[in-house]
Amino acid sequence: MSEGLVPAATHVIVLPGGGYAMHAAHEAEPVAAWLSGLTGRLRPTGPGLSASVFRYPLNVRHPAPLLGLRGEIRRLRERGADRIGVVGFSAGGHLAGLAALASLDDPRDSVQFALLGYAITSMETETYRPARLILLGEDAPPDLRRATSLDALVAAASPPFFLWHTAEDVYVPPEHTYRLASALATHEVPHTVHVFPHGPHSLGLAHGAGEAAAWTGFAERWLAEQAS
Repeated sequence: MSEGLVPAATHVIVLPGGGYAMHAAHEAEPVAAWLSGLTGRLRPTGPGLSASVFRYPLNVRHPAPLLGLRGEIRRLRERGADRIGVVGFSAGGHLAGLAALASLDDPRDSVQFALLGYAITSMETETYRPARLILLGEDAPPDLRRATSLDALVAAASPPFFLWHTAEDVYVPPEHTYRLASALATHEVPHTVHVFPHGPHSLGLAHGAGEAAAWTGFAERWLAEQAS
């Protein structure tokens, strides 16, 4: 986020994917630009919505990326943001989910809504293993893998979620989204889920990607509810 930019009352933090080893460029500024462009349509008479990219720490162990993101959330709140949303893709989706679901010591770190695209949600499966090895290490004990799996962190007070995936994703199979969706349903947390039949991993905004390109339209309507 530009140091001179004052966030709107609702601010969305974009977290690009990249397996916790890199930041995918097409899941960063283009997504923030799309979100910022929604302002007039989401809240034509209100304070609007702003968005920025946060490049969280890479190639470090948990909880370093989460602590970095929480620091950014507090900074945005200090600059005037009231409601904070997170939009994350793949590994960035995992981090977004952790920020929304992990227990808090400080209410200033809270997240009011989360939008996850083809996210890694479970550290208990073998996919996507490279990200797990970076974040947790080769010999992570079962309790740590469970504690960093989003489905294990859902509670009745969790914020609303928007999830989307493609059935053909071989790097992060849709099982990850199904696991989280099932936990959200069990705890009666408001959520919406879209799994499109075709499309590879890492689609980003999915322009020209067939049916999956519809996700942004669905998300726009959902974001209108979260920003109100």
